[in-house]
Amino acid sequence: MKITLVTGNWAKIAQAKNFLEPRGIEVDNVKMETVEIQADSVKEVAAYSAKWASEKLKCNVVKNDTGIVIDALNGFPSAYTHYVQDTIGEDGVLKLLEGVENRKARFIQALAFCEYGKEPVVFESVTEGTISKAKQGEYGWCWDFIFIPEGKDKTLACFPDEERLKLWNDTGYQQLVEYLNGAV
Repeated sequence: MKITLVTGNWAKIAQAKNFLEPRGIEVDNVKMETVEIQADSVKEVAAYSAKWASEKLKCNVVKNDTGIVIDALNGFPSAYTHYVQDTIGEDGVLKLLEGVENRKARFIQALAFCEYGKEPVVFESVTEGTISKAKQGEYGWCWDFIFIPEGKDKTLACFPDEERLKLWNDTGYQQLVEYLNGAV
């Protein structure tokens, strides 16, 4: 079985290959800009982008969209994570959280699978954690420098690539594999 992952993000490609290929699902990758709607949910954004990409490529695709949700900011930035990264970045988020004790946060990863000509199905993984008080680490990118996964005492950016990829919750990928084995 083969799926096409639509992304230019090397970490998303590595995560998909690490999880899916040992389970007999070959991961092809296409780097293309997709339409990202303005929506309040990461799931909605992923589903729309997957359907759009499937129609353009005329094949079955998976689109992975992620968002960080911070309790003290009432769930912000969620689906607006990319915009927040481009505007205020991690430094701006740390500034917003100055003096705030509740630093609970989670990464939501929405995996939208769209069979060509059909509606997308979305699977979700949630990685729980907290926001650090300062940037830490030398690996990864953007949010990795301020996100501490549950059960750890340092940010994702303190872990080399292979270790960091293992810290993500893979529930969405597990559900995708189950779906693919039964539906396609």
